[in-house]
Amino acid sequence: MSARDDDGLNLRGIYEYRFRNFAQHRKDATWAVLAPWIERRMASPAVMLDPACGRGEFILASAAAERWAVDLVDQRPSWPVGVTHRVGDLRSVDLPTAHFDGIFVSNFLEHLETPREVYRYLVRFRELLRPGGRIAVMGPNFKYAANEYFDCADHLIALTHRSVEEHLASAGFEVETVVPRFVPFSFRSQRFSHPALVRAYLRLPPAWRILGKQFFLVACRPG
Repeated sequence: MSARDDDGLNLRGIYEYRFRNFAQHRKDATWAVLAPWIERRMASPAVMLDPACGRGEFILASAAAERWAVDLVDQRPSWPVGVTHRVGDLRSVDLPTAHFDGIFVSNFLEHLETPREVYRYLVRFRELLRPGGRIAVMGPNFKYAANEYFDCADHLIALTHRSVEEHLASAGFEVETVVPRFVPFSFRSQRFSHPALVRAYLRLPPAWRILGKQFFLVACRPG
C-alpha cells in the first residue's frame, strides 16, 4: 500500500492514523474471500508477488506455493514462515527476474507522482514476471470516486480504468480483463467486511455497478 517514504511524507504515520479504529481481523476476513477470486482470474499463479503488501492481507490469503511480499514500510511485527518479505523500493529491492507467475498490485499506482513513474513501475513488474505470467491491478477509479479520491493524503495521481489499461499496454502487457467498477472505495467503513457479504457481492456483478469504485484489470506478459 505504500509507494514512498521520502520528501517529508510520513507513510507510517498516515497509515497508523487512517486505520486506528479498524479491526484488522475483519480486513483479513475480507481478503480471505477476495484473494481466491482474484487468483482464479490470474490462472491461479504458483509463484505470487505482492509488491505493495501493506500488512499482507492479500499475500497471507494467497494459495500460491511460493509467496513474496514487498513494501517500502514494514507494517507487520513479524511475517509467517512461507512468505519471503522484502523492505524497500520495488525498482531497487533484490527480487528474481522473470520468476513470478503472478503479481497483484493493489492500491499502489495512485501513490505515484507522475505517469512516467507509473510506466517505470509497470515495466519493472513486466521484468519480474515470467513470459505468460499475469499481473492484476486494483485501485480507486477517479471516474467513479472523484469526491473522495484525494481524501487520502498519499493519493497523488488520478487514475481510471482506461488510463491504467493504456499504461499496461504501453509497458508491454496484453490486457485481458477490464472491470471499471469492482469493490467499494474503502474497507474502512467495515460494511463490506463480513465473509458472507463479500461472497454474495462477488456473485452479483450488477451490484458492482452501483457500489464499486475501484477498477480491476488483468494483463499478461506476452511469451
